Amino acid sequence: MIPLNPWEHQNVIKTLYGKCVEEICEQYQITRIELDILLFLANNPRFDTATDIIEIRCLSKSHVSSSVKLLEQQGYLRKEYYGHNKKTAHLKISGPALEIIRAGRAAQERFLAILLEGFSAEEIALMKRYNNRILHNIHACLSASREKQPPDADHSEASAN
Repeated sequence: MIPLNPWEHQNVIKTLYGKCVEEICEQYQITRIELDILLFLANNPRFDTATDIIEIRCLSKSHVSSSVKLLEQQGYLRKEYYGHNKKTAHLKISGPALEIIRAGRAAQERFLAILLEGFSAEEIALMKRYNNRILHNIHACLSASREKQPPDADHSEASAN
């Protein structure tokens, strides 16, 4: 048994993050997942497809798909296709989204300032190191369990969602 279980606190951390970004969502009339998608694309430019968002953020395909469609309709995103590959859409941030992204990043900075208040630079560096190790372990486990699934498991799971 782990003497301190940080995972018990994940819901309160999510709640705090939600409080930090809710004003932006209200101001720009977008949903939380739409803001998350814009910030993901802005903060991770090498990951620019809906599949990247789904896999890295562990979001449902239907939520990402409908949110990307709405962001595109609102002029915040556009799709680009490279070469002859017309199947993979690369999501690009459009000019009108830049103000939302600036506000979202400021909210993320406030969130981190609240979380890390009173921690030294060395403590923060250690936390990052430990979190990276934990994340590596999680990805290794999830990757191994995906390899063990029968080929049709992904399709039956997707239709159940």
